[in-house]
Amino acid sequence: MTGRSTLNRLLLALCGLVLLGGGLLILFAGFDLYRRLDVIPPAGWPVATPHDVLVSNADRIRWSDQGWWWWPAVIAVLVLAAALALMWLLTQLRHRPGAVHLGGTPPPESVELRGRALSDAITSEARALPDVKQASARLTGRASGPRLHVALTLTDHGLPAPVLQALCHGPVAHARQSTGLAHLPTQAHLHIDRHKAHRAE
Repeated sequence: MTGRSTLNRLLLALCGLVLLGGGLLILFAGFDLYRRLDVIPPAGWPVATPHDVLVSNADRIRWSDQGWWWWPAVIAVLVLAAALALMWLLTQLRHRPGAVHLGGTPPPESVELRGRALSDAITSEARALPDVKQASARLTGRASGPRLHVALTLTDHGLPAPVLQALCHGPVAHARQSTGLAHLPTQAHLHIDRHKAHRAE
């Protein structure tokens, strides 16, 4: 399980617990189950009877009397929460496939290859290319139509054109042939490893 999958499951579990707790709280109060089951809720319990409300008039008046900054603060918090939720949603849409369908067709017609294993193989082969100092590869998109993202750090004397040709005819071509995919869209980012000039003593 990857770190992002663990974080997603924790966030979903937390949201589920909050929604479940809020729903049970309102359900118990709405059906007056505390009185029917002869259960005494703790002191200060927000909703205990069908006539209770979540935010009383006293609470609304107290917060509205805080001055001009109160409503801008509330709006800023809501905008921040919405922005974080949107960022999380966009991150999920750019997910990494856990497996790649060999041949581009879903099981049972084909065998699945773990996406992490394929990206590791591409990374290892790309690092062995001439004039490449460091390389990393990752897969995104669907299992039946993955996309490859490769980041290469060239040596200070490396030229982009020969390295790109070697990448296309080497790791990318081998990955496409080994998976049987008709197309493997690839995006490459090249960086030059710059060294500081040595001063002669």
